[in-house]
Amino acid sequence: MRDRRAIVSDQAASEADGVDAPPEPELIHGAPVTYSRGQRTVHTDAAGYLKLVSALKLDGYNTCVDLCAVDYLTNEHRDVPSALTRERFEVVANLLSHANRQRIRVRAQVPASCEIASLFDLYPGTEAMEREAWDLLGVVFTNHPDLTRILLPDGWEGHPLRKDEAMGRIPVQFKAGNASATTASAPK
Repeated sequence: MRDRRAIVSDQAASEADGVDAPPEPELIHGAPVTYSRGQRTVHTDAAGYLKLVSALKLDGYNTCVDLCAVDYLTNEHRDVPSALTRERFEVVANLLSHANRQRIRVRAQVPASCEIASLFDLYPGTEAMEREAWDLLGVVFTNHPDLTRILLPDGWEGHPLRKDEAMGRIPVQFKAGNASATTASAPK
């Protein structure tokens, strides 16, 4: 006959296994899922981005509501699932399924080379959004039909929303005749 202490110890160990075991991470098409303010967010790297978004389109996410890029140069501690490597840039796409009345956010880690696949063939409405992300942050969308400046003049050098981009100064002509933006004061 077993000792009562051994039986209690075995029960405590089996209960602890159920409590201490981390829950299985939620996955969508093999990509980890998190929740931000109640919205489901699926994470991927640049290599898996187009494949994941293509699969989501087949799931009924037929509208890309928004697409933008983010420079995380100064925020190394943001939440990214441990299965992925944090990169400096992210491309974020918000997709909508009208039939299922659901939204999903896709966050893709973009490496320093700043290249990621274009979603233009899946969602033609992303054409201007991808141009804006390239224009302001320098993220290159491969296979984009017209990756040219959309907000800045054609001769502009650099990408002004990058965190490591130097602050520019453009002379502004005020009524008082000052040509320097740094010495201008409010009208009296």
